[in-house]
Amino acid sequence: MKLPAFFEEDRLSVDAALERLLPAESAQPVSIHSAMRYSVFAGGKRIRPILCLETARVFTSDVMPALYPACGIEFIHTYSLIHDDLPALDNDDLRRGKPTCHKKFGEAIAILAGDALLTLAFESIGAAPVAPERRVAILTEVATSAGTIRGMVGGQVADIEAEGKRVDPQMLEYIHLSKTAALIRASVVAGALCAGAGPEDVARLRRFGEMIGWAFQVTDDILDVEESSVALGKTAGKDIAQQKATYPAVYGLERSHEIAKELATKAIAELAPYAERAERLREIAEFLVLRRA
Repeated sequence: MKLPAFFEEDRLSVDAALERLLPAESAQPVSIHSAMRYSVFAGGKRIRPILCLETARVFTSDVMPALYPACGIEFIHTYSLIHDDLPALDNDDLRRGKPTCHKKFGEAIAILAGDALLTLAFESIGAAPVAPERRVAILTEVATSAGTIRGMVGGQVADIEAEGKRVDPQMLEYIHLSKTAALIRASVVAGALCAGAGPEDVARLRRFGEMIGWAFQVTDDILDVEESSVALGKTAGKDIAQQKATYPAVYGLERSHEIAKELATKAIAELAPYAERAERLREIAEFLVLRRA
């Protein structure tokens, strides 16, 4: 399945905002800013920021305020990839078809580039032109989703500790909901909060974001088995080589495909009250499960 047509328009808006929010490459210290920009602009579909924008669009035609948390979440995502690729973690040489940050700039600068992007993320969210109480709610949502309690870092720790072990379905679910779905959920919630959504809508969209984020990671597990390194833009087969806790490892490929589709169906059902206003979110949800590398 190809990217939805509106993706390119949104991606260009996000890239322009990322350009504005990132320090110039010529700013001192040049080395850190070069590494940050290299990793942020190394490619990628911008799925998280686009989810943020398109969730905001369900409630308002002016999605400009949502660009701030959208970019902040992309900075967090990029920092996590830089650190993931380090020798102490996944030890990968390729990311999005290019040398990983530590391969190009060295481990020390790569670590600090990740640290700097995480910090810049919250600076960017703090600058969002929305009511202060909504800004605080977005900051809390994003910080929690990136942290250790059912958040990205907690999921990464559980993922590392599960390597080479037999993992039950409950632990597999915890890992996927934490390391991947949490930040995707935060992207959706941040967009809703930016656009003035009420508590009931935020809760509904939180469920949508979590389900589609979970489906996204199950699909990633599948692609690691089914696609080549050239297609993926990163080393294929790493999950098997490192004996990672994945859906194909626990359920097999056929059942993993079924689970991804079931999760996407549940996610899309949450969008029913918004009818055609949520058509773009439906298209994204379908793409995330039916995509190839």
